[in-house]
Amino acid sequence: MTPNAEDLTRQDTTPDAQGAQAPYAGGSPHHDAPAAHHDMPADDLPPDLNQAILEAAKQVGALLKRAEHDFALAGSVAVYAHGGTGNLQHDADFAIRPEDAEAVAATLEEAGLTVYAPPEDWLLKAKCLGQDIDLIFELGGEPVTTELLGRATPLPVDSVQMPVLAPTDLVRALLAAFSEHHCDFGAVLPIARQLRERVDWEAVRDAFGDAPMPAAFLYLLERLEVIAPRGGDA
Repeated sequence: MTPNAEDLTRQDTTPDAQGAQAPYAGGSPHHDAPAAHHDMPADDLPPDLNQAILEAAKQVGALLKRAEHDFALAGSVAVYAHGGTGNLQHDADFAIRPEDAEAVAATLEEAGLTVYAPPEDWLLKAKCLGQDIDLIFELGGEPVTTELLGRATPLPVDSVQMPVLAPTDLVRALLAAFSEHHCDFGAVLPIARQLRERVDWEAVRDAFGDAPMPAAFLYLLERLEVIAPRGGDA
């Protein structure tokens, strides 16, 4: 899904080879806590990476639901939940409000997951079933809000029902992440194709106005006949 909307396109933000990783500022994560079954080594996972990411997303989603946290599934797993293909990229992403970060981290740690703060200040990271989990506070440079989470749609992720970020919000976040230093249209184009009938494209256009990178991408979608020009028939 992740400049933080590149949950589908950003570079990996795992700790560097020297192992440097910041403890979560809220003070709840404990790196020396014994790992429960949720934090299994990758060798114990299904051999298919997409299925492994799905299983991790289901585990985390179930934990957050049980603790009654407000959240929404984001990123490539959210695209999958909306009917997209099963290419789940690198991790599972969850949008949470900044003020809920400490409580969410505590819930996951109580279940045996490792939670830590990477250098980026707009997310926490966790490990579940050997897979990376991103707990995102901001999408497209804007804090995750109650209103954003309220637009999420309850959908099944395999066998687990959970709130999933609305398609328009998913696409808006991806376009907001475009910049002169990060502008991978190729990664976002198939997502726009998969979700095009579920996205309010006029709302997306209104959100960005004449911002050059989103405007260029929307123009590309028009030329490829993925979407209609402004005011045209879908």
